[in-house]
Amino acid sequence: MGRKLNKLKKIRIHREGTHTLIAGAGVLLLFNACLYYAFECKLPFYISATVCTVIYLIVVNFFRCPVRRFKGDTENVVVAPADGKIVVIEEVDENEYFHDRRLMVSIFMSLTNVHANWIPVDGTVRLVEHHDGNFHKAWLPKASIENERSTIVIETPDGVFIMARQIAGAMARRIVTYAREDEDCYIDEHMGFIKFGSRVDLFLPVGTKVNVNLGQKTVGNETIIAKL
Repeated sequence: MGRKLNKLKKIRIHREGTHTLIAGAGVLLLFNACLYYAFECKLPFYISATVCTVIYLIVVNFFRCPVRRFKGDTENVVVAPADGKIVVIEEVDENEYFHDRRLMVSIFMSLTNVHANWIPVDGTVRLVEHHDGNFHKAWLPKASIENERSTIVIETPDGVFIMARQIAGAMARRIVTYAREDEDCYIDEHMGFIKFGSRVDLFLPVGTKVNVNLGQKTVGNETIIAKL
């Protein structure tokens, strides 16, 4: 437990957003300052300042990184790796790693969701791979295999293998993965981050009891997706 707590990343604004937020604030302040001094009528400035403030607050929310600790026993539990909405629950042929039938559960993250990703199960990381690809809309079925993505395979203490796949969307242009091969990983840890609209797929053994429904909203590191 001590090792687990030591590895928690206690961040309120995710480090992936620091440079973006600082640069964005500078650009918006400069732009609105120019509007303020360029026109005697201040209406354009007030309109621009209001719109820019709303947009900036949305981006701040996007990079928000809540500190969450799963409440309950983590044994044989799969927790949501992301905030968002369940868009897929179905059996599929997984041909990248398992080469067999798997139960896929997909979470779509909109621009208003926190985009930090959490480790879904306790275990050991067995594979981390990044794949270049397209940038189709993240909710489309082909996005899972054609879009830019990162694959993380985890073996649980009971020897069950699950896969988490971070997928870039139409606006996402960067996937960050913190998981490293052969390292122990735990629920409560950050798995990575995806910038600006994306999706996370989970591939579970066929027959896994799923605890969520299509269209259900999820809270990363809180919602129980399934019991292995």
